[in-house]
Amino acid sequence: MVLLKLREFIQKSRRVMLVASKPDPEEFKLSAKITGIGIVIIGVIGFALFLLFTLTPVSVIA
Repeated sequence: MVLLKLREFIQKSRRVMLVASKPDPEEFKLSAKITGIGIVIIGVIGFALFLLFTLTPVSVIA
């Protein structure tokens, strides 16, 4: 059972590797820019949340 699933996975992986191609420099630069912009956006959101929770006073319910 496990060997059958492993063999199927290897066959599917081989098929993907045959179809896949190396990106040209233009496509690579575009992918890098989009990824970088996404990382910056997530960082800005995280920093804004950090500031929001750090600067707002928390009232303790007792």
